[in-house]
Amino acid sequence: MRAFAFRRAASLAEAAQLLSRPDALPLGGGTDLLPSIDDGLFAPSLLVDVRTAADGPMISESPDGLRILAAARLHDIATDTLARARVPALALACGAAASPALRHMGTLGGNLCQRPRCWYLRRGVACHKNGGSSCPAKDGENQHHAILDGGPCWMVHPSDPAVALVALGASVEARRGATTRAIAIESFFALPRDRMDRETSLQDGEFVVAVIIPAAAGGGRQVFRKLTQREAWDFALASIAAARRDDGSVRIALGGIAPRPWRAPESVEEDAASGGLDEDSINALAERAMYDAVPLARNGYKVQLAQSLLRDALREIAA
Repeated sequence: MRAFAFRRAASLAEAAQLLSRPDALPLGGGTDLLPSIDDGLFAPSLLVDVRTAADGPMISESPDGLRILAAARLHDIATDTLARARVPALALACGAAASPALRHMGTLGGNLCQRPRCWYLRRGVACHKNGGSSCPAKDGENQHHAILDGGPCWMVHPSDPAVALVALGASVEARRGATTRAIAIESFFALPRDRMDRETSLQDGEFVVAVIIPAAAGGGRQVFRKLTQREAWDFALASIAAARRDDGSVRIALGGIAPRPWRAPESVEEDAASGGLDEDSINALAERAMYDAVPLARNGYKVQLAQSLLRDALREIAA
């Protein structure tokens, strides 16, 4: 691993100033960033600890909604009384991520910005993500890769909390220099066809400050489920977050099947919001949601997993 310097930022202004250097990267818990550096995905000269720049309570509520700082640890969100009451889908997703040790270190901001777990990328095999001209997973070992929104790279986004945040209609507060902007969560994640150098829409020198969940998304009926190869401590083969708000509207997102958290078709959400669905209707909606799936040679099973998760979630939120 190439040597790098380390600084703890005392404020958001100092963090922004330090991260204006082209060779600097923000550091949260380091549970993905440090392995990514070891894997050769990054070669920074400076790591800036942004946890010490936190500007208030990690989790707070206002009339506008819930504000969770990027420095909040996954364990703290999973066990926080306010989060569990207002946004249980997010609390469950944070509690399902990784292992207890990693949840005690990993931060929400870092989890949203983590790199793909594709073994070709992580082992330095030439691919689109590391400067190559093809995706070796397309015709190779692709059992954990995308069935939706794939191409020319078929990676899947590994974040569990991201799936819940899409279902909750959250936004990401990001800072660059003295400028702060809000990014809708669905615009925060970038598809490979749009940009190959990273998985988010963050600009150079920009870092995540907080996540905002609108007040309308709090409460209601919320679901998060995850299917993994092992019973625990594993990345999702498929996952789902669904939220039926107090106004009756429904949002559904799936993970483990696309390069970003995948939002269910609007027609599926609208029909789910109608309530009172019988089993035939639920089966039809689950099949319709996966209509555009294009499995690779070894990951067709993900279609069935996603449909099974959809059926379970639809039964619960449409009851």
